[in-house]
Amino acid sequence: MPHLFEPLSLKGVTLRNRIIAPPMCTYSATEGVVGDWHYAHLAQLAAGGAGLVTVEMTAVSPEGRLTWGDSGLWNDEQLAALKPAAAAIKAAGAVAGIQIGHAGRKGSANRPWEADDQIADGASHGWPIIAPSPEAFGSPKLWKVPVEMSVADIARVQGDFVAATRRALDAGFEYLELHFAHGMLAQSFFSSHSNHRQDEYGGAFQNRARFLLETVAAVREVWPDKYPLAVRFGVIEYDGCDEETLAESIRLIKLFKQAGVDLISVSIGFSTVDAEIPWGPAFMAPVAERIRREAEVPVAIAWGLGTPELADNAVRSGQADLVKVGRALLANPHWPYVAATKLGVDNPAWATLPAPYAHWLEGYQPESAVAPA
Repeated sequence: MPHLFEPLSLKGVTLRNRIIAPPMCTYSATEGVVGDWHYAHLAQLAAGGAGLVTVEMTAVSPEGRLTWGDSGLWNDEQLAALKPAAAAIKAAGAVAGIQIGHAGRKGSANRPWEADDQIADGASHGWPIIAPSPEAFGSPKLWKVPVEMSVADIARVQGDFVAATRRALDAGFEYLELHFAHGMLAQSFFSSHSNHRQDEYGGAFQNRARFLLETVAAVREVWPDKYPLAVRFGVIEYDGCDEETLAESIRLIKLFKQAGVDLISVSIGFSTVDAEIPWGPAFMAPVAERIRREAEVPVAIAWGLGTPELADNAVRSGQADLVKVGRALLANPHWPYVAATKLGVDNPAWATLPAPYAHWLEGYQPESAVAPA
């Protein structure tokens, strides 16, 4: 069986290992433009040894931002600023990826460490939000009620995804991930918690899936076939209807595959505040294994995989093809080196690190190779 440090080819790109630095939002852009903070952050993750480094969720339009500090790809100034980021990732030996998305009814928020609440329309940094239906994520006393999207709005947003895709390609990225999870706009279309429409975009499965499938098809038209197209998708809500949701998700993922999606990043829907998520180490691994087996598509998983043995087991056992390691990489960008050391990889320094580090660490035996949890 493959293992954590075996290369993986997806379309025309080859990852040096199965470790993904996921799209972790840092909320540090200015009007959607990334800068020195992002260059240092992303280059550090790439030099640390991850096989794929993914730029944080990047909004396809101003209204599509989650917070006012989100990165964006709705204009050419933002495109130009992302070129050095892609170049730095590739220079350090990783595949350069980017996730694009639209926050929908969860947008217009403060940065998490400043309140993590939604900002009123007209207030500083606030803007009107849109969604499939005028349903707030939680109590309207705490969450804004979005404007219901017209069919023209839907077409406009899909056009924004296409334009952002073209810019991502021009910026030098070779892996594209669409954010269709976590209660963002696309997930809101698919979830019955948030989509109460009575037209062709609401109700039955095929209608709730329409926005997602149309968007994938439009993006695939402009994203080159030689590069992988991935979807991060909330396949389960943990809302008491898990089997029904999983069955629908697998049905949709099979349609994604037919439409040209090469990888599913398995995640949670986060469409309701009442979810009872069973947080714990590698708790999504059995769900990912089912998606991989029944939909017959490569999958990546996250959540609770910051222990090398857990991450390696997910690949060796066939639960996932790729593993997303988030907080552990923030705590130690050289987590891949630590993991390779703990897992007994031959010459772990040269297997994970660039020459200026590997040269000095060849044969180094730290007192403790314990990876951050």
